[in-house]
Amino acid sequence: MTKKLDWVYSDIVKDHFMNPRNILEDEESYQADGEGLAGNIKCGDQMLMVIKVEDGRITDCKWKTYGCASAIASTSMLSEAVKGMTLEEAYHVSPRDIAQKLGGLPEHKIHCSVLGDKALRAAIEDYYEKQGMEDKIERRKDRIVCSCMEVTEGEIENAIMEGVKTYEELQEHTKIGTVCGECKDETLELMEKYLKKYSN
Repeated sequence: MTKKLDWVYSDIVKDHFMNPRNILEDEESYQADGEGLAGNIKCGDQMLMVIKVEDGRITDCKWKTYGCASAIASTSMLSEAVKGMTLEEAYHVSPRDIAQKLGGLPEHKIHCSVLGDKALRAAIEDYYEKQGMEDKIERRKDRIVCSCMEVTEGEIENAIMEGVKTYEELQEHTKIGTVCGECKDETLELMEKYLKKYSN
């Protein structure tokens, strides 16, 4: 007798995982106006996203990834959601926006939706650079703590504000320190600082 598998995701996630939209299958011939890469193959998650742009709006968005069900579903949903958006609107789509469109993700899988928005932002920035529109790129004001996964101090602070209490939870939330681990000591210091700040 076959045991039934438990599915901990929403039906929307299941649909986008089983039937992902907009996968980049013709990478060599695809004429992208902008492309972005995020993540690190050493930790198993890497995302490539390419876009086509017309009159300041995204007309097409395709992607390839190495990742889990949440990463695939999140990117599939993201690629659908941004079509028709202005570049500025798409530039500010957050992982939480995508998780909401998916009907939620398990808390320990929220980080899987982070790669998609980073790759999309990188693709838009690539487009801006190619078009001589560098002034549209929002330079990071907060410092990168984990260079492997491009996790900033602001992202650590936000994670603490959202309830993260331990280093392991922070890793699940942001993927920080999952490649070389050299940022661990600094991360722990920052966690202690923000845990004190938001404990009241």
